[in-house]
Amino acid sequence: MLKAVILIGGPQKGTRFRPLSFEVPKPLFPVAGVPMIQHHIEACAQVPGMQEILLIGFYQPDEPLTRFLEAAQQDFHLPIRYLQEFAPLGTGGGLYHFRDQILAGGPEAFFVLNADVCSNFPLSAMLDAHRHQPHPFLLLGTTANRTQSLNYGCIVENPQTHEVLHYVEKPSTFVSDIINCGIYLFSPEALKPLGDVFQRNQQDGQLSALYASRLYLSQYQITHPERLAKHTPGGPRIRGNVYIHPTAKVAPSAVLGPNVSIGEGVTVGEGVRLRESIVLHGATLQEHTCVLHSIVGWGSTVGRWARVEGTPNDPNPNDPRAHMDSESLFKDGKLLPAITILGCRVRIPAEVLILNSIVLPHKELSRSFTNQIIL
Repeated sequence: MLKAVILIGGPQKGTRFRPLSFEVPKPLFPVAGVPMIQHHIEACAQVPGMQEILLIGFYQPDEPLTRFLEAAQQDFHLPIRYLQEFAPLGTGGGLYHFRDQILAGGPEAFFVLNADVCSNFPLSAMLDAHRHQPHPFLLLGTTANRTQSLNYGCIVENPQTHEVLHYVEKPSTFVSDIINCGIYLFSPEALKPLGDVFQRNQQDGQLSALYASRLYLSQYQITHPERLAKHTPGGPRIRGNVYIHPTAKVAPSAVLGPNVSIGEGVTVGEGVRLRESIVLHGATLQEHTCVLHSIVGWGSTVGRWARVEGTPNDPNPNDPRAHMDSESLFKDGKLLPAITILGCRVRIPAEVLILNSIVLPHKELSRSFTNQIIL
């Protein structure tokens, strides 16, 4: 039998995800139409022999989290439990603290996944490698360029056996271009020394919601093609991978895609153009608005002929080892160009431009803004 552990953190983390994390716990933020951690749970549930999934974190077990867990158990026909830490214990501390619950029933091995990882989750391949050549633990790595590697745990491996020779968390100088992806497979005996040897990652994960949405939408072509919108006579024009919630109302003259996710109860008016964006529950895009590389928050309204636009932070296409450019929001005291985020219940008037800006919840704007955080 197998188990899986998903580490979801807690409310004082997720600061890089604000203002979106003001309204919903970061693990429940919808990416490609479903809560972020549902992608993790779906991947774990597909592994043969999976018997239980445990979520570990220090969120209070409030109604949204409880409701999600109840629905997930019914959907995936697996026991899914939440284990609440009394304080932030870190990766190794959380696993060691709940070792009895993890090892109950005598699992052959257990997966550990960080909740803010966006991946295609090659869990079956990891299990095959573990069974072919057993080790106390197996971790998933990927390559990055020299600059990017300084932001992550760096791995020095034996090139012949692929054993980990050295591991440094966020080194000050270059150590290796192989970085830790935050996905592990442990044997039960690995838990005994784990509390002493596993280092805590103190920084918030730098997940880009738009980049994650793009990846999961592309995977839907194989895993869940029924979730992707199809171009139909009399319907909106669909370009590329697009998710539309069944309750959303989209005008037939709207043009959507690629890489667009439209949430529950959203209204999209005539002539709207949406590209590389997420529109959350209850938002309204009035006629002829243009939304590019942006996230429109819950219940927000974008007025007619308004333009909401961000700057994509995609990987460098000229560097084959670049997977994601993770930069800070500021440089030399100035806000760097990035995606535009509208918090909950923001109102954007007609015929204005909101460019490379972050708007906190419940703001009613009266003019255009560029490269600003609107408090």
